[in-house]
Amino acid sequence: MIDVTRTDDVTVVELRRPERRNALDAATCDALREAALAADADGTRALVVTGAGTSFCAGADLDGVYGETFIAALYGMLGTLTELRIPVVAAVNGPAIGAGTQLALACDLRVAAPTARFGVPTARNGMAVDAWTIRTLAAVAGTGTARAMMLGAEMLDADTAYVRGLVDRIGDLDAALAWATEIAGFAPLTLAYNKLVLNSRPADADADAGARIAAGWDACWSSEDVREASIARTEKRPPVFVGR
Repeated sequence: MIDVTRTDDVTVVELRRPERRNALDAATCDALREAALAADADGTRALVVTGAGTSFCAGADLDGVYGETFIAALYGMLGTLTELRIPVVAAVNGPAIGAGTQLALACDLRVAAPTARFGVPTARNGMAVDAWTIRTLAAVAGTGTARAMMLGAEMLDADTAYVRGLVDRIGDLDAALAWATEIAGFAPLTLAYNKLVLNSRPADADADAGARIAAGWDACWSSEDVREASIARTEKRPPVFVGR
């Protein structure tokens, strides 16, 4: 279903349903959600999500897509990835269709292999994705791209997705791991604060979100890490951040 490995400060979660091209069912969504939460809790500093074989994720497993259990598991997993304190990198090793594109969007950064393809072809099957998916797609790749994908059922190859901003880098799993390893050395409180702000929408702003953003700001500026960076500059060495 999934495979979880950790090397130093980076945890990799690999979807392992190659016979279904890593299509998501409720159990896989739940397992991915639990693995992400566990990684966030055990001190992992960056998470990488990828797929086994030649597909990243072929979408929802059509045998169970219509059930409320699947819908709750899918959106619970996507919400968890966006709300994690740690950065999540999608290593898109092949087609990411429907729920596969949603999974990639829920990650903070996307590294795509040349074989990757993206699409949300709900207009071809009468289904629908939630408003968050469509709005996030528009925010990441632009309104024009979102309209082409959601209204015209356009599929994007890796190079086109990169040009339009849906993909951040072209590369394989090793490239994604290298980037995640670099990110794992950055200041954790700053990364958590930046992610919180980036994933907040002005239209969704409320007192609780504002308070969490203010608390994140204060945590950065009062942290040991900000003092460590100052000392490291004086001593002409890389800073060693501890997340407090």
